[in-house]
Amino acid sequence: MAHRIQPLFDANPSAGTGDLGDLPEWDLSDLYTAEDAPELLRDLDWLESACASFAEDYEGKLADLDADGMLECTLRNERIDMVAGRIMSFAGLRYYQNTMDAERAKFMSDLQDRLTRYTTPLVFFTLELNRLPDDHLDALFAENSDLARYKPVFDRIRAMKPYQLSDEMEKFLHDMGVVGDAWERLFDETIAGLKFDVDGEEKGIEETLNLLSEQDRSKREAGARALGETFTKNVKTFARVHNTQAKEKEVMDRWRGMPTPQTGRHLANHVEPEVVEALRNAVVDAYPRLSHRYYKLKAKWLGLETMEVWDRNAPLPMETERKIAWPEAEKIVMDAYGDFDPRMAELAEPFFSKGWIDAGVKQGKAPGAFAHPTVTDAHPYVLLNYLGKPRDVMTLAHELGHGVHQRLAAGQGEMLSSTPLTLAETASVFGEMLTFQKMLSGAKDDNERKVMLAGKVEDMINTVVRQIAFYDFECKLHEARRGGELTPDDINALWMSVQAESLGPVFDYMPGYETFWAYIPHFVHTPFYVYAYAFGDGLVNALYAAYQEQPEGFQDKYFDMLKAGGSKHHKELLAPFGLDASDPKFWDKGLSMIEGFIDQLEAME
Repeated sequence: MAHRIQPLFDANPSAGTGDLGDLPEWDLSDLYTAEDAPELLRDLDWLESACASFAEDYEGKLADLDADGMLECTLRNERIDMVAGRIMSFAGLRYYQNTMDAERAKFMSDLQDRLTRYTTPLVFFTLELNRLPDDHLDALFAENSDLARYKPVFDRIRAMKPYQLSDEMEKFLHDMGVVGDAWERLFDETIAGLKFDVDGEEKGIEETLNLLSEQDRSKREAGARALGETFTKNVKTFARVHNTQAKEKEVMDRWRGMPTPQTGRHLANHVEPEVVEALRNAVVDAYPRLSHRYYKLKAKWLGLETMEVWDRNAPLPMETERKIAWPEAEKIVMDAYGDFDPRMAELAEPFFSKGWIDAGVKQGKAPGAFAHPTVTDAHPYVLLNYLGKPRDVMTLAHELGHGVHQRLAAGQGEMLSSTPLTLAETASVFGEMLTFQKMLSGAKDDNERKVMLAGKVEDMINTVVRQIAFYDFECKLHEARRGGELTPDDINALWMSVQAESLGPVFDYMPGYETFWAYIPHFVHTPFYVYAYAFGDGLVNALYAAYQEQPEGFQDKYFDMLKAGGSKHHKELLAPFGLDASDPKFWDKGLSMIEGFIDQLEAME
């Protein structure tokens, strides 16, 4: 298949200002030294001929292969995957450093076109594979243990078997993929180019979002109103993108016979719909015990009867506006990782010393934060927009967790390293929890402890409550789009219906807030991704409780889980810890950790 870089932008990026020290930038030379590097041109030539010869050698012949032949075929396919992944990672990362640079955008688009053209002849592979009888494949696996190692990959491919179209139609859809990409690029470039008028000063999206967590309430209000004003001016463009993407998905799903818009995501995540439903229901049922209760408490701290949306991420009145310079942020996270296990700090260290992090806020740079694994014979790259707030330190801990996970899983090889989204957030959220506990243990007094606990509760609400509300919004959006074109007002109304339910009665909503769905990249890049955050948070809360109850031997089991990458199902991965995500009580255990923190905050009143 053609590689389309899908950076998984993490939720709730934050920022600040001040002298933060020497912020690192990416060194992409571990992929390629330049856009015209001889190695890149060589790999493109190799890829074109490798795809052609693969199709020539195997099309129409998979059923005749013995176990050794099927293994060789699989290894050749994996090698093609790796070279294509390296090329698109390089093009994509360059683009995300400056999405306003026309040359970078063209370079990425041109390469995507070429790779789509080269890899179209490979579409037969999954289609033919899915026509093989189960017992035929089982016999091949029994014959060759090296081939049997790839069974999870074959299982995931074959999960799509009921939804497969004709060979000709699948090739057509493969070629048309670049059109969907164009809508994603339109979204990215529109977002990166937006300007926000804050009290007569023009700001970009990162700086403006940052104002929502300023101590000064008037600055928060100015930021929120500027966001609402600019999103409202551009809402037709964002509505067009969402309408088109949702319609394209509806057409694809209808042709494939997928029963729900979410089915494709659940299959890709290797998770059962009922597990996601149990998670969703547990969180929605907990809204009154979590977000409604916490925000009522926060309104009291802020001395407000009702809160406006610009108060949601406000610092507490007793919070100091401390900026954390980059060297200190690095030390905090590295110490937290090292205290848990020196191996973890060792895996994280090269990110700081070898140009694997791009940290500063720059004009045109993609907003938010992500860790992109690239390919297993290279290493991951982390993108941040670091501006020195405590939450930025948590974002660093989060993305480094992804990076450590990706490095450990790389040992599985290209096809088995990729972790389903439901488990992809495990190491990142665990890394955050380690960093939080480290910072909490160093709190100087009750005041500082209270501020840190409140910050953690807010992050957890943002990760669990907000993301499940986002998931419900997407479910409603895709369902409504099946009935016809949605106006901006239609989409706004869907957004507000989940906001009021999830945030609770203490909030008022300013005019313009109804458009805040417009800037969230997950809805465009990876529909229904957002539940993975809540899944990851709930899972990590349960894991961390297991660590506290029985620390003996936990680290080795934890490392084994990360090393497994995508080679095992979540049931197998959680079994050594005595956990089972299909048990509805499992989610209550995770949510009770958030409740426990709110209990502590109430007790401090």
